[in-house]
This record gives sequence, C-alpha cells and structure tokens, in this order.
Amino acid sequence: MRFLTFGMALNLAVWMSLSAMAEEKPPVESDFYRLIPFDIPKEIMLEAGGIELLPDGKLAVSTRRGEIWMIDKPFADPPKDEKWTRFAHGLHEVLGIVQRDGWMYATQRGEVSRLKDTNGDGKADVFETVNDDWHINGDYHEYAFGSKFDRDGNIWVVLCLTGSFSSESKYRGWCLRITPDGKCIPTCSGIRSPGGIGMNAQGDMFYTDNQGPWNGTCELKHLIPGKFMGHPGGFKWYDLPEVQAAMGARPKEPESGSRFMTEAAKIPEYEPPTILFPYTKMGKSASGVACDTTGGKFGPFQNQMFVGDQSDSTVMRCFLEKVDGHFQGACFRFREGFGSGTLAMEMTADGSMFVGGTNRGWGSRGPRPGALERMVWTGKVPFEFHEMRAKPDGFELTFTEPVDPATAADLKSYTMTSYTYIFQASYGSPEVDQASPKIVSATVGPDQKSVRLVVEGLKAGNIHELTAGGLKSAAGLPLLHKEAFYTLNRIPR
Repeated sequence: MRFLTFGMALNLAVWMSLSAMAEEKPPVESDFYRLIPFDIPKEIMLEAGGIELLPDGKLAVSTRRGEIWMIDKPFADPPKDEKWTRFAHGLHEVLGIVQRDGWMYATQRGEVSRLKDTNGDGKADVFETVNDDWHINGDYHEYAFGSKFDRDGNIWVVLCLTGSFSSESKYRGWCLRITPDGKCIPTCSGIRSPGGIGMNAQGDMFYTDNQGPWNGTCELKHLIPGKFMGHPGGFKWYDLPEVQAAMGARPKEPESGSRFMTEAAKIPEYEPPTILFPYTKMGKSASGVACDTTGGKFGPFQNQMFVGDQSDSTVMRCFLEKVDGHFQGACFRFREGFGSGTLAMEMTADGSMFVGGTNRGWGSRGPRPGALERMVWTGKVPFEFHEMRAKPDGFELTFTEPVDPATAADLKSYTMTSYTYIFQASYGSPEVDQASPKIVSATVGPDQKSVRLVVEGLKAGNIHELTAGGLKSAAGLPLLHKEAFYTLNRIPR
C-alpha cells in the first residue's frame, strides 16, 4: 500500500506540475532569445548595411550613409561605455563588409573597394578599387549587396535592377563574383531587387529577392553559377563576349502568367526560388541572410538559415533540404520586435546574432531610423517546429521538445492549405491555385520528437501552409510559433 500510495502521489505531482505550466501565461519569444540594443550615439546615423566581427574583437558596422564604424566592446551586456570610432567615411552606401589580411573589403553601390589603416590611428588611410565593372546612373534603387568570402576567396555581389524594373546600367540585375585578384566573373542573371546575401553551412550562396515583376512574393534563392534567377530584365548583357564566355547564350524568356515550376520544366537555366515567403504572413521585404554555424551556442537550430524582413522588423528561420538535387524547404517565424527595419545580419562564433536596421525610404514596424542589436539565446529551449521534410506522401515533422502523444496524433490538431503565386511580368501576385490537402494520418515517432503526416492532395510548386494549433508538448505547452510554410517545388519520389 505504501508503494502504491507513493506512486499515486508522484503521478499526481507530475500531473499537477504539467497542468500548472499549461495554465500559466504561454511563453513568448523573449523568454528564449533576448535582444540587447546598442545605445547609438546621437550624432551617428547608423542605418547598418554590413556587419563584421574583427580578429581584435571589435565590431565593424557599415552604413547606408557611406561610413564604417568600429565598436570596441560589442559583447558587453548591457552595452556600456563602448567606444565608437569612425574608420571611414565618404563611401557610397556600403551594403557588405568583410575583413582579410588587415584589409577591410567594402561593397559600395558602384564598386568593391578595400581599405586599410597603415599608421595605426584607427582610421583608414588607403582606399583601393578592387573591381568596378558594373555601372550606376544615380537611380535610388541601384543597390549592390556584397557577400563574405566564399571558399575560393571570391566576393559575390548581387545588383538590383535600375529602378528595380529594367537594366539600363551594365550588369544591373546580375550576380557577379569578384575574385581575389579583382577580376569580375558574371555568375547569375535574373535578379530583381536583392535585400541580402549569405551562405549556408556548406558554403552554398543564397540571396533574398523581393516582390515585384517576375517575383510574386519575397523569396530566398540559390545562386548557382550559370543559372537564371527569374527576371529577364538584364538579358541584354548576355550579348557581351565576357558574359557569353562565362554563361553561354541567353536563356529562353519565361512566359508571363505561368507558374514557377512550369517554367523551370521549359527553361533549363532557370532555378526557381528555394523558399517563397508568403506575402504579409511572413513579411514584405526579405533582407539579410545568416546561418547558425555556432555548434549549438545559438540554440537548437544548428546549420539552419535565418532571413530578415525589413518591413516587419523581424528575423525568420529556414530549414532547407535537397530534393532531386535542388534546395527547397520550410520557413518559420522566429523573432520580432527589432528597433528598425532588419537589414544586415551577422552570426558570430560565440552564439550572437548581430542585427542592424534602417527604415529610410522603405518604412518599417521598428520605429527608429537605424538600430543595432545583439540577439542571444537564453539557454531555454522553445517548443518549436525543428524541421519539416517532404515525403512522397506527406511530411515528416521534428520538434525541439517531446510532444504530447495524444494531441500529436490527433488530426484535429492540424490544418493545411496550399497555394502559389503567378510568375508574371506584372508587379507581385495574389495567392492562386488554392487547395486544401487532406491530412489522413499523424503518427508519433518512438522518440516522441517527430510526427509523420500522411497527406492527400500534395501539389508540386505550391506552398503548403501547416498550422498545428492543437499540438502540445509533453509539458502541456503550445508551439511558440504554430505555422510552418513549406515550398514544395518537387515531391520526393
């Protein structure tokens, strides 16, 4: 009787504990990921466009105003008495910086430059042009975003079309690789209006493009040398001999009013978007790209990618997988509440994500004209979707924490819709080809951290929007973010 009574009491205590947790106010994002804002001196209009942690521990931040600032105590918590030193000024909208061998490489609107402090006073005194093969004509929208060095030492530059519509200046709407010795390699065509560029954990290069002509919504795209990204406005530059040598002949122009995957089947050079970010649901202006390569110091999302949204002042999370040799995957909400429009993002080895913001000319939920914040993991694991993988007959979900088997196996815990966007020359697109795939079974894995969904009515080329509003963790908590959006370009065989 004593053992029975003790067992009953223990079970009751556990049940009461879980029930109490479930009845408490649900967790919020800040419980898991803190934002540590920098106190930017009033005389500095930061509008961060690029971020780089230097070997000496200082943080370099470039600005849309053409400056580069050094911060001497970037990891202070809270920031206090940090020293801001202007390393360089008089540059032209620096949207990418990276340091190597004592040189600071800066992607300006009209060139990749390198800067150096030769006398040790903390200010650049040598300025050199690395490459300026592309042209500008003064249009406000001729942005140039530059990457970090790839495995071969190249900087990748994605160039916005003039006015984000056409290609009147050389190489607008293209991706170029700038080699260590300053040569330009035309790499991809079809770019419209990039908002950021970065690599995954394996070194593959991706950039974000934004809603407009030939872009029904904002997107994450894989930059593969020789490929066409979807917007034909820069096709005239295929006529250049150096482009023909690097890329071959111009692709066939896509048919306006079609669908992404329909045109991918007809145009071998076309690489459709890796991830479609549902417009307004996930934001309106996809921006910076970062990858968690910190080995768990940023939480449970190692090797996953993060993408900013300037309009909504947010950071999203992306899980990617390869199907038939092409990347596709799911996006999830991650963190909102940044002080300005999220633009530059930089993950550092200690598990920090530095996020810079601007709202000039674009507007953002974050009310400040510019901001710089450090996002850190608190050590608490949120109950979240971890991965969403496509299967021939549905999806496999994994979670960061064990699930409650009863709610996880209950079909009423889930709803799914699917839709896509028109691939057209007109600006943007509504959601089209809507459908309601039927979830016919949900099987919990032996580890209770995975669920296998069998789904009838999968449609290649559609976003599959999954809402798991009824799912609970083993501790009785709801998902921190209950929606997942999978871009199902290809259904696995």
